[in-house]
Amino acid sequence: MGAIVEKGKEPSVLTSTQDIIHQALGKLGYSDEMFELLKEPIRMLTVRIPVRMDDGTVKVFTGYRAQHNDAVGPTKGGVRFHPEVTEDEVKALSLWMTLKCGIVNVPYGGGKGGIVCDPRNMSFPEIERLSRGYVRAISQLVGPSKDIPAPDVFTNSQIMAWMVDEYSRIREFDSPGFITGKPVALGGSHGRETATATGVTICIEEAAKLKQLDLQQAKVIIQGFGNAGSYLSKILSERGAKIIGISDAYAALYDENGLDIEYLLDKRDSFGTVTTLFTNKITNQELLTKKCDILVPAAIANQITSENADKINASIIVEAANGPTTTEATKILAERGVLIVPDVLASSGGVTVSYFEWVQNNLGYYWSEEEVAEKLRSKVVDAFHQVVETARRHKVDPRLAAYMIGVRKTAEASRFRGWI
Repeated sequence: MGAIVEKGKEPSVLTSTQDIIHQALGKLGYSDEMFELLKEPIRMLTVRIPVRMDDGTVKVFTGYRAQHNDAVGPTKGGVRFHPEVTEDEVKALSLWMTLKCGIVNVPYGGGKGGIVCDPRNMSFPEIERLSRGYVRAISQLVGPSKDIPAPDVFTNSQIMAWMVDEYSRIREFDSPGFITGKPVALGGSHGRETATATGVTICIEEAAKLKQLDLQQAKVIIQGFGNAGSYLSKILSERGAKIIGISDAYAALYDENGLDIEYLLDKRDSFGTVTTLFTNKITNQELLTKKCDILVPAAIANQITSENADKINASIIVEAANGPTTTEATKILAERGVLIVPDVLASSGGVTVSYFEWVQNNLGYYWSEEEVAEKLRSKVVDAFHQVVETARRHKVDPRLAAYMIGVRKTAEASRFRGWI
């Protein structure tokens, strides 16, 4: 059954994700019972976190943790701090994490967490108290062999450090494998901080080869200047591509002759904000429709919709964000011959190196940056060509092909366990 939405309205992120998973399972020959199992997380926890603010008042925050499916292994996924976090968003993100883990073939199911807050308006001590409070609230359901958090929107290695410290206090033993994306000094992996951007870059390189586009001559627009977007801008500009547009949560900067990425990186704050320093700016939506060779949505969901898909002026779209292109927009772009590298493939570098970090924590043996980079490239290139081949063989678009590959392992594990 497809998504039912009002005429003229886009389906929600959760509904559209469920719809594509249903199609993928149908293409693979699974029953509707399997879809019933996989369309929602097996566990969904809502917590209330009291935090003493700097002014002495107590503010109570709402947090979530979704565990989509643990048939393959522990669940895995980031924790985001954002004022617009919702239960449905966290559910959808946990489904995506299952797909990402299946695509790069790591032994996890999907998990995801979030707290409804705006860390941009909080002090460091307040963010630390919130981070520790979240760990205390979810501690009974997470752990190195249960569910392993990681950084996400507006969270970073420092927040992961506070969280692993709090978990180790609760459990009364050192537990670096509880969380990934930690500082290297606390058992983090080389290459983890740049992993998502590196994975996106590898996908861009492979997509450029498919389209016979010289990356050193390419004009690139990147929507979003947070962790993934900023590192991606740096990596691509160092490799010769011309970054002609970037944006943050407030506005966008555009110059058809290329932006000074080093200058912008130096001026951005810890939340990826830089456009407030400039007067000659445009909106995020205007940036998306500027002419370029490669467009990288690296911000938030539902940025390319049925309303602006026909105005997109790029031959390649590589989705570094989660769910930036709606189902209807995907159809419109596919009909126009635009190559879309879907989010569950393009942004799989983060979970891949998180897996490497977890393995290193479990072994107590750590790899060099070169080893991590080599293993990551092998995983992502392999996954990219599997998606391209599956799309060709089944005559489907790359998004549906990626979902088919991503959901297969969890479906098979659930079947072998006798759940279906």
